[in-house]
Amino acid sequence: MTTMQTPTSRPCAAAGSFYSEDKNKLSAQVKNLLQEATLYPDEEVQALIVPHAGYLFSAPIAATAYKTLHKRYKNIFLIGSSHHVSFNGASLYNLGNYQTPLGEVKVNQEIVSKLLRYSNLFTYRPNAHDKEHTLEVQLPFLQTIYEKDLTIVPIIMATSELKTIIEISEVLKPYMNDENLFVISTDLSHYPAYEDAQRVDHLTLEALCKNSPQAFINAILENENLQIENLQTSACGWSSLLLLLYMTHHRDLVIESLQYKNSGDTHYGDKDRVVGYGAMRVYKKSVSFILTPKEKKKLLQVARDALNEATINNKRIEIDESSMPSKFKEHLGAFVTLNKEGALRGCIGTFEPTKSLLNVIIDMAISAAQNDTRFMQVTQAELESIEIEISVLTPRKRVYSLDEIVLGRDGIYIKKGFHSGTFLPHVATQMHWSVEEFVGHCAQEKAEIGYDGYKDAELFTYEAIVFSESEVAKES
Repeated sequence: MTTMQTPTSRPCAAAGSFYSEDKNKLSAQVKNLLQEATLYPDEEVQALIVPHAGYLFSAPIAATAYKTLHKRYKNIFLIGSSHHVSFNGASLYNLGNYQTPLGEVKVNQEIVSKLLRYSNLFTYRPNAHDKEHTLEVQLPFLQTIYEKDLTIVPIIMATSELKTIIEISEVLKPYMNDENLFVISTDLSHYPAYEDAQRVDHLTLEALCKNSPQAFINAILENENLQIENLQTSACGWSSLLLLLYMTHHRDLVIESLQYKNSGDTHYGDKDRVVGYGAMRVYKKSVSFILTPKEKKKLLQVARDALNEATINNKRIEIDESSMPSKFKEHLGAFVTLNKEGALRGCIGTFEPTKSLLNVIIDMAISAAQNDTRFMQVTQAELESIEIEISVLTPRKRVYSLDEIVLGRDGIYIKKGFHSGTFLPHVATQMHWSVEEFVGHCAQEKAEIGYDGYKDAELFTYEAIVFSESEVAKES
C-alpha cells in the first residue's frame, strides 16, 4: 500500500535576515522600491538577472529589473546557484509551494514532475532548498507585481560541470517562450575593494551583454587572471548565468544592462570589501520604429488640436488611446516645435520615456505654446500662422563601440551611476564633431562625468523622426 505524501509549503528561511519578516513593512518597502526605480522603455522581456543580497544592499537594483515587467506570465522559472550544496545536477522543490511573509506562492508541480523524469539532471535535495535564500528573496517582488496570479518553477543549480549545464539548458530551452519568464538570481564580484569591483563587474556585465557563453567564460577567466586581492568570485551564480546564455545565444535576443552598484554605494557597506549587484533584462530585438505618413499626419493633428484647445479654451484635450494606433501607446520621448513665419516660436520636449507618445505630444504642444520661457504665450490670433514640427525619439539601443554610432542619424544617451546626459542627432552635424568629440562633449557637458567618462559608462543611441505640417502635406 502506497502512502500519499502531504503537500508541504517550504517555510521562509531568509525573512528577518535578508528582508523584513513583517508583512506590512515588507509590502510597503517593495512597493516603494518599485515606484522609485528607473523606468525603461517597454520590451518583450523573457528573462531577468537580479541580485539576491539583503534588501538594504541590493533591493533597489533588483527593483530596477522588476519594474521592466509589463505583462503576465504563465510560469516564472526561478533559477539560482546553491550556496550550501554541490552535486552534479539541479534540485527542484516538489513537496508543495513556497512561503513568504506576503503569503504562499504556487509551484507548478506538473512542470516539476516532468523535469524530474530527467533523473540524471534534476532531483529533489532538501538541503538545497531548506536554508537557501537565492530564490526566496525574489518572491516578494513577484508577489507584489502579480499578487495571486503567480506560478513558479524553483530550480537550484548545484553543478559546476559544463556538460551538465549545457544538458540542463537543452531541457529548459523549450520553456523559454512568450508565455514564461526566467529569473536568474546572482550577485556579482565578492569581496574586492570598491574600485576593483567596478572594474571586474564591468567586464562581467559587458560579456553578458554579448549573449555568448564563451565570452562570459572568457571574462570570468580574465577576471581571475587579474589576481585582484580578495576577489573570491566574479558571480556567485555563474552556473545559472551560463545556463541562461546557453538558452539565449543564437537567438534574436538582446541582453541589456540596466543598473549597477555595489555594497560600497550604500549607507551600510564599506569600500574595502564589497559585493557587486547588477540588474539586467533579456528581450526580443525590436523591429525598427517607423511612422507611416498617415501616422505622422495623425500625430500632427493631435498636436494641432491640443494647441488650439489650450490657446482658445485653456483646456487640455482628452483622447481615447484605445482608438489610436498601437505605436502611439509606446512610451517614447518627443519634442514639439512651433515655428511662425520661419522663426522659432516655442519648443519643449522630454527625453525620458515616462508617458505614451500620444500624451507626450499633447503635453509638449501645450508646453511649447505656454511654457517656453524664451517667448510670450501663443495667442489665438497667431494660431493660423504657426506651423507645428514634431520630433519623435525612437527607443534607445545599447551600444558597446563608437563604431556603432552614425553621425547625423543617431542621438546619444550616456548613463553612469546617477549621472546621465543626451545630445540629439543634429548636434554632431551642427558642431562638425567627430564621433569621439560628440560622445566626449556629451559626457563632459551633459552627463558631467568628464570628457573621457563615457569609456566606463553605459552608452545608448536613438534616432529622431522629424516631420512638420508642411512636409506631411506634400507627402499626402
